[in-house]
Amino acid sequence: MNAIATIDISRWYAGGAEADAVAAEVDAGLQRAGFILVTGHGVDTDLAARVRAASREFFALPDDVKARYEVPVGGHGWLGPGAEANALVEGTESPPDLKESYSLGAETTTGDPEVDRVWFAPNVWPSEVPSLQTLVNEYTAAMRRLSDDLLALFAHALGLPNNPFVMLADHPTWTMNINHYPPVSVVGEPEPGQFRIGAHTDFGTVTVLDREPGAGGLQVYSEEGGWADAPWEPGALTVNIGDLLEHWTGRRWPSGRHRVLPPQPHAPEEDLVSLIYFYEANHDAVVTPLEPPIGKATNLNPVTTAAFIKQRLDAITVG
Repeated sequence: MNAIATIDISRWYAGGAEADAVAAEVDAGLQRAGFILVTGHGVDTDLAARVRAASREFFALPDDVKARYEVPVGGHGWLGPGAEANALVEGTESPPDLKESYSLGAETTTGDPEVDRVWFAPNVWPSEVPSLQTLVNEYTAAMRRLSDDLLALFAHALGLPNNPFVMLADHPTWTMNINHYPPVSVVGEPEPGQFRIGAHTDFGTVTVLDREPGAGGLQVYSEEGGWADAPWEPGALTVNIGDLLEHWTGRRWPSGRHRVLPPQPHAPEEDLVSLIYFYEANHDAVVTPLEPPIGKATNLNPVTTAAFIKQRLDAITVG
């Protein structure tokens, strides 16, 4: 059996006994690898295709044009090649990841200038691709709705009488990364130990990924099977647990460890674009881990979302 279960969440939306069955499947699937493949989500697949097409227009621009939008890791704008090495978060020395990204985030300001500067900074939109802003805003609104639905499903899967995420993620931080994985002719031959994205876990509550299948694609780690190619289905979304939700569940659900392979020798000119929505919680949310029997760990301390995630962002920054 593949470590990653395919979950049709239209059954959750239907309610009743079917919803209970789906919740049980989600719990079992997330305990295996922190990943599930989600169908029946209701998000327009054509919308993702249009976001991807507009993103490719931006990534095709000359580097000196893209550099007008360059930002450091955690900022809103272009992250050029060499900015990140995700394996560093695990303490693994690694060459920089073979990717470039366009990063966007929540703009729902709090009124506190310092908080807003770090967590709710204005997004930057490239004037060269005017369609990108409207498309991304529509897409991230759909991802926010889906993420809230997933957290409600997860609360049910944990057997919680109430959904704690309603209050602690009512003014959440989130990030969307549009990742471009160029071919060898652009990035050069991979160095030893170099990946499109090195092995890591995500930082927040839930990540929703719309990806293109490829030879140099996503791999997921499980204790049972080690590294394995992640399954892909047309129209399905890949969902994984982040570090914050692993902590929140008392380590019942592992933060999904994953990596993206470098361009492969038999497909050196493969060119992929992934749309990744990282959902978190309110920046000032105090997350208290669930105790056994729901949680699997004891003596975990409460954490504040902002400090928890900032520590991890700093860890993956090259230089």
